[in-house]
Amino acid sequence: MFNFIPAIDRYIFRLVIVPMLGVFALAASLLVLDKMLRLLDFVAVEGGPVGVVFKMLATLMPEYASLAIPLGLLLGILLAFRKLATTSELDVFRAVGLSYGRLLRVPYLITAALMAVNIALVFFIQPVSRFTYERLEYDLRSGALGASVKVGEFNTIADRMALRIEMSEDDGRELKGIFARVANDKGQVLSISAKSGSFLATTDDPDTIILRLTDGTIVQDTGQQDPRVLTFTRHDLPIDLPAIEEFRSRGEDEREYILPELLRMGWADDEPRSKRAASQASFNFRLVEVVMMALMPLLAVALGIPPKRSTSALGVFISIVMVVAYHKVNQYGEDVGALGMVDPLLALWVPFLLFASLILWMYYRVAFVPGGQAIGALENWFSKIAKRIGKLFRRRRRVVVGEEGED
Repeated sequence: MFNFIPAIDRYIFRLVIVPMLGVFALAASLLVLDKMLRLLDFVAVEGGPVGVVFKMLATLMPEYASLAIPLGLLLGILLAFRKLATTSELDVFRAVGLSYGRLLRVPYLITAALMAVNIALVFFIQPVSRFTYERLEYDLRSGALGASVKVGEFNTIADRMALRIEMSEDDGRELKGIFARVANDKGQVLSISAKSGSFLATTDDPDTIILRLTDGTIVQDTGQQDPRVLTFTRHDLPIDLPAIEEFRSRGEDEREYILPELLRMGWADDEPRSKRAASQASFNFRLVEVVMMALMPLLAVALGIPPKRSTSALGVFISIVMVVAYHKVNQYGEDVGALGMVDPLLALWVPFLLFASLILWMYYRVAFVPGGQAIGALENWFSKIAKRIGKLFRRRRRVVVGEEGED
């Protein structure tokens, strides 16, 4: 089907795509698992349904993807060229006249496709998903998601009712060991205990639910005479739901603006200076993060090719450190730009130019300088340190073996 694509391009595509997808899956799994544990604790404390955890995780996926895509792209290309170099296939390609630019044709096509995906994520999908996450969290805290009454604790409802439930079964549909204390404006108090019960919705008033109790006792205290004690087999107790304020509209945070809104807010003369600065900083931060992806293939080649007769993976470690550190620098630049301390253009594009210059120099050393290495000095230093550590352990092992022989 793809015979019209040169075999070398198909081969490089396979070398890149497999580790790239693996990094995507690994990074997404680690981020999701870490956040899932926190959300499960949060939902358990708030007494909400477990299903909301997966809704909140789904809204976080665009943000996680925008972080995992550049890293996966970098490591996919880096590991592909590292394999070519360590198996001497790269020497064969170079010997037959294939330049690094020719070998990077397929990686750059993959990069262009992922850049388009990342543009859609950071400028359109991620702002909306971030707002959706905030709304879900607000609804959970306010009880709008149907958070159940906390079991084993006294819960105050509508300021005049205290409710305690010993046990909850069938996802909160069956309640056991119920105690309720209800007071009215006249000072009358009802103390109700019941063996079991359940919550029922009403069709005429959405702000009221019914707590249907079975097999219980009501103690009515009017404050003027002896309390009255009544028993019942079934009793319906209406409960007024507390008023829930409507969640804020999207746009309180500049990170929730999509691209047209950022452009409109950032350069509008009628907007406050602080608002313009924050919008410009958010726009430049997202843009520079996307443009930075165009440098990933060059950085991957520069760090993925170890010195001759070396299988060191130091370049993999350095590549991750460089990308993560640059991302943190961009975040700091966005913060100081949003505060108006530094012009957003300077705060975000000056580090980009420095980072790009470093990557271009590293790529030039590998691609155009005979025998050149971008991190040759670090490779030598790392090799010497590794050898010294190895000798230390071997010497220690000989000492331990000698002591055991004397015993």
